[in-house]
Amino acid sequence: MSVAIDAIEGPSDMAARWSDIDWPAVRRHVSRLQTRIVKAIKADEWHRARSLQRLLAKSFYAKLLAVERISSNRGKHTPGVDGVVLKTPQSKWQQAQKLGAKDYKPQPLRRSYIPKKNGKRRPLGIPTQADRAEQALELLALDPVAECLADTCSYGFRKERSVHDAIARCFLSLSSQCKAQWILEGDIRGCFDHLSHDWMVEHIPTHKGKLRAWLNAGFMERGVFHPTEAGTPQGGIISPAAANMALDGLQSRLLGRFKGRHVHLVRYADDFIITGATRALLADEVKPLVTQFLKERGLELSEEKTHIVHIDNGFDFLGFNLRKYHGKLLIKPAKTSIAAVKEKVQVILNDGVSLPQGILIHRLNPIIRGWAHFYRHVVSKQIFCSTDHAIWRMTWNWATRRHPTKHSQWIKDRYYVRKEGRDWVFTDGKAELFAMSSLPIRRHFPLRGEANPYDPDWAAYFQRRSCRQGPLRLDLPECVSA
Repeated sequence: MSVAIDAIEGPSDMAARWSDIDWPAVRRHVSRLQTRIVKAIKADEWHRARSLQRLLAKSFYAKLLAVERISSNRGKHTPGVDGVVLKTPQSKWQQAQKLGAKDYKPQPLRRSYIPKKNGKRRPLGIPTQADRAEQALELLALDPVAECLADTCSYGFRKERSVHDAIARCFLSLSSQCKAQWILEGDIRGCFDHLSHDWMVEHIPTHKGKLRAWLNAGFMERGVFHPTEAGTPQGGIISPAAANMALDGLQSRLLGRFKGRHVHLVRYADDFIITGATRALLADEVKPLVTQFLKERGLELSEEKTHIVHIDNGFDFLGFNLRKYHGKLLIKPAKTSIAAVKEKVQVILNDGVSLPQGILIHRLNPIIRGWAHFYRHVVSKQIFCSTDHAIWRMTWNWATRRHPTKHSQWIKDRYYVRKEGRDWVFTDGKAELFAMSSLPIRRHFPLRGEANPYDPDWAAYFQRRSCRQGPLRLDLPECVSA
């Protein structure tokens, strides 16, 4: 039996019935308040919008939704410095009741590191689950505002937007012969680590006291407290939205100065490119403008990783390679991404020499299928075929290592079959290895830049787009984003 809407704020003995909460009703209530925030902003009624933000942050429906988010996402088993994890329905209910307390004070972050593909390590600041829930609550009120103010060319960490939308925007900006032929590849040095606290507190429309407290919470590493004087932690729920809002505004500044000169920005989080008609335009005018824009926010470009290239030479962006061949723009998987997926398959095969074939296939298929679906929207057919062949070679080496005394025909009959016109299908009779080349290429339906998922005027558009795109939604796979 679902909990009635007017009974959700009942006594604590309802904690055991957490799973009976009518979540669709809760989401509808929060969505209605978010829609009202968007309508107020469109009417330029900012005082009303701020009042609605405060109302949403105090809503018990929103508190329930915030706790549900942090207790059901991928980091639900990861504790902060207090070691607390919200596992039981009672603990989740009690946490929802604690949100929004006047005496709230965040705890320091737990410092952790994840490896980067260049051999370095990216620092993460992991808040406690109580602090994550508090941030998720504020984000419910902040995100509708962020969507209204965001650059139309920004695609990272935003609802209903993906890497494929950013690549589609690149295609529109570069495909025609009359379009810009030069590209500034921008790289911001330590974006999340150097954002100015004062700038964020002044310009981000959320609870100023909480935002300042989160930014100044510091972190614990090996039992030692370290203060934070700049940056927003990678690991906080509200951090991506805050970083996005800090970088919003660059598009309007570029358009205001270079309108009609084929200067276009495409940004995914802190990765961006800017197109231009000439190299001199990008080097002498666009780059200084970007440098000044970032300086106001405490950021700077990395001179070693910021380059100006011609489209005929090509460039890599978000795991894709964009290059013109005899005047025609082709977008393909980047060589680094191809190498990464092959390496990941090889590691699984090396570690699984003694595993049964069926288990090995179940471990490999999510990697292979996910990578193929991610790149199915671009010029990938030939690369799919060559990658399939490379993976076949790896599985053959795996099989021959298992049976060094058997001849080739015996190994082939043991591990491979002919099926539906395809030879050498790696299967145990129950499961078979996914073939990338079997996946048809399908064009991505690009998102309109001004579309706002919180605006009811765009509801029909997003519904049509969802039907056209299908149910599969993929972000950067691990072998691309690592």
